[in-house]
Amino acid sequence: MSKRDFVSKALLCGGALYAGAQWLRTRRSIQFAGRVAVITGGSRGLGLVLARLLADEGAHLVLLSHDEAELNRAEAELSERGDTRVLTALCDVTDAGAVQDAMERAAQHFGGLDVLINNAGAIEVGPMEHMSEADFKRMMDLHCWAMLSTTRAALPHLKKRGGRVVNIASLGGLMTLPHLSAYSVSKFAAVGLSNSLRAELAKDGVLVTTVCPSTMRTGSHVNARFKGRHEKEYQLFSLFAGLPIASMDARLAARQILQACRRGDAMLVMPFYARLAHVSTALMPNLLAEVMGLLMRFLPSPSDSAGDDSRSGWDSRGQNGASMITVLADRATNANNGLQGHAPIPVPAEAVSLSSMNGFSEPSNN
Repeated sequence: MSKRDFVSKALLCGGALYAGAQWLRTRRSIQFAGRVAVITGGSRGLGLVLARLLADEGAHLVLLSHDEAELNRAEAELSERGDTRVLTALCDVTDAGAVQDAMERAAQHFGGLDVLINNAGAIEVGPMEHMSEADFKRMMDLHCWAMLSTTRAALPHLKKRGGRVVNIASLGGLMTLPHLSAYSVSKFAAVGLSNSLRAELAKDGVLVTTVCPSTMRTGSHVNARFKGRHEKEYQLFSLFAGLPIASMDARLAARQILQACRRGDAMLVMPFYARLAHVSTALMPNLLAEVMGLLMRFLPSPSDSAGDDSRSGWDSRGQNGASMITVLADRATNANNGLQGHAPIPVPAEAVSLSSMNGFSEPSNN
């Protein structure tokens, strides 16, 4: 076989595989109207943004959260969007018994379940020198074991309807990220679990999608936890959480997540630079390891024993408060129910031109 014939046949086979994949996507695509979607961590941040989009499509919602005040605010807002019906459950997703009770109650209330979105999560930032074994365990409990508990509890109901599961992992579950050791370890576990669930549950008609996003502007920077040199760690993290080039608009991310769920895709890595980083890690692991080692030299160094204390972003902001750098992330906090009892973050007037950039604006009200 000549080289030209080989290339032609390879291109033909590739085109046929692509066309087949597209046909399969179309064939198993679903609509969310009238379906019942459970969202863990659904009272704020990305979970709330996903809930809004699902409500606008006519889905019925079950929101799980450990914060009653946030749940009440989310329920009041979402109940006004179209014909959606909202059920809330005060639930610690790391408590398997509470999760089982919440799923049974939701299935009984709505007559079944169609979609489970494992979104609940937390972020712990700081040098490994300040991370305790308890920090690693807490991240594993939330990002891995809770995902397993919620999926198992929902599975009998999802099997009856050919349901969908969406597991929100992270780019940090595909490549190591400095000063996010406990978080990254737990997200690697989450990716492995989610991919295993995909393979195991396909025979039951339940399609599992693993989502690995880079930083999103959900307002999480003030609710993340920081160790080490708290203010410096916060400033660096909030920089990446607020700049358009380094972070992704939460609504754009939510739309892509729901589209992947609708089609039953196996994995979604977003945005494009996250896919590039993922591919680069697979193709050039040694080079990327050297780059990460070099990057570590520019991050805040460990501090004294005071750095062992875990502080929220609210307590690590220092005296400067809002800034032009964090304006988009701050707007997302205000808009996505992330204040946790704090006053709305003032947005500088100069931010108007920045926040109106195409594709990067954040909602001001809902």
